[in-house]
Amino acid sequence: MIWTHAAIVFLCLCPIHAAFGQDCPSRQDMQSSLKQVQKLLSTHEAAYRQSLRTLRKKLTLLQNTATKQTGKANNGTCLKLDTPANSRKLGKAQTPGHEVHFLCDAGYELVGAESRTCQESLTWSGQQPTCRDINECASSPCLNGGTCVDEVNQFSCTCTKGWAGATCQSPVPTFFVTMTNTSSATPSAAAAISPPAVTVGPFVRPSHCTHVQGTTHCTCDPGYTISGRDSTTCKDIDECELFHMGQAGRLCLHACVNTPGGYRCTCPAGYNVTRDGRNCKDIDECATRQNNCTRDQMCINTYGGFQCLRVDCPRIRNVTYSKTSPLRCERNPCSVDNKVCSQAPNSISHHYLSVVSNLSAPRTMFRVSALRLLGDTLRFSLLGRGQVRRHFTVQRSDRQTGQLVLGSPVQGPATLEAEVEMTELEKGVQLGRYITKITMFISHYEF
Repeated sequence: MIWTHAAIVFLCLCPIHAAFGQDCPSRQDMQSSLKQVQKLLSTHEAAYRQSLRTLRKKLTLLQNTATKQTGKANNGTCLKLDTPANSRKLGKAQTPGHEVHFLCDAGYELVGAESRTCQESLTWSGQQPTCRDINECASSPCLNGGTCVDEVNQFSCTCTKGWAGATCQSPVPTFFVTMTNTSSATPSAAAAISPPAVTVGPFVRPSHCTHVQGTTHCTCDPGYTISGRDSTTCKDIDECELFHMGQAGRLCLHACVNTPGGYRCTCPAGYNVTRDGRNCKDIDECATRQNNCTRDQMCINTYGGFQCLRVDCPRIRNVTYSKTSPLRCERNPCSVDNKVCSQAPNSISHHYLSVVSNLSAPRTMFRVSALRLLGDTLRFSLLGRGQVRRHFTVQRSDRQTGQLVLGSPVQGPATLEAEVEMTELEKGVQLGRYITKITMFISHYEF
């Protein structure tokens, strides 16, 4: 098009040249001029194309630099995360909205975020977690002055003198020799010697003495020992006092009562002594009908007692629930425009646990699992504050299971209620919520 305009200019100049008495340029001159114009335009066109190529290279370089600085991948995914030492990683998706979860191996605890989410900026949320070795000696498992040695996923105890067992819980038996030698003026093969009259009672008895070849041997009944230098008197051995050191080292699990020549164990109210005569067994008042719960209540057996409970479904405005079992409430269908209803829990279930006081930790108390995974993400969290968060945490055991973990011992008697929330998500949008309420009745005794 440019060349056509140039040719028209030259043709229009011919009449002007004739008007002024000048000859019109010859065809050869015009062709020569057109070639020069064509050459000039070609040069400008080449320079223009080169400028475009240079600009395009600069834009590409700028885009690549910006991508590297923001950590974005060319395919629209987050960069692959490394698996921390002594752990495993759940989840392979690296597109925005997806989560990756981390689980520590046995004997290790997670430090940092349990999960990280691929964000719209193609960067991962939070910081990379680590797994550190659990100190099994933190709960002081060695009894009676024993020294704890922390090992990988276990511990060992070095016991003090007089104690043995995995946790130094058993006393080393001690034998008492009750024999007194006295001179005899009349030698004989063997003769019984009657002890002098002594004041006796249930805890003091006369000894049994025999004369053998000029020597008097005095012995006591089982459970008694020679009283000092007086070989004619036997004193009761107080077994309860002798084995009083250490809870696990006692003769009795709960309380020991000394008796003449022996001992007996007793248990607190709500417990019976077991057949071995040393331990205590909880009485199940619910199974034996030793309770006063009404027909509309459930009997929950606890250590040393029982609880009468009734589960009622929650009352939330614009939300209704139906009781599908004695321990579970299901949300009724929501209308399309009812946002409050759609955000309310789909189900609420109740569970009750009987726990002894000062239970050793860490320990898994309860597990919550999803039968099927509807969305792309399943999230577990602990609701509530105060003592619950001070003693409990929620961890993931696998892709579809979360577990309530006791982090530190709880001193009884006490009642704690922990709520574990399980949320299903699809690209960050909530699909459903499920609440599991775990009520723990902590007993007064450390059985």
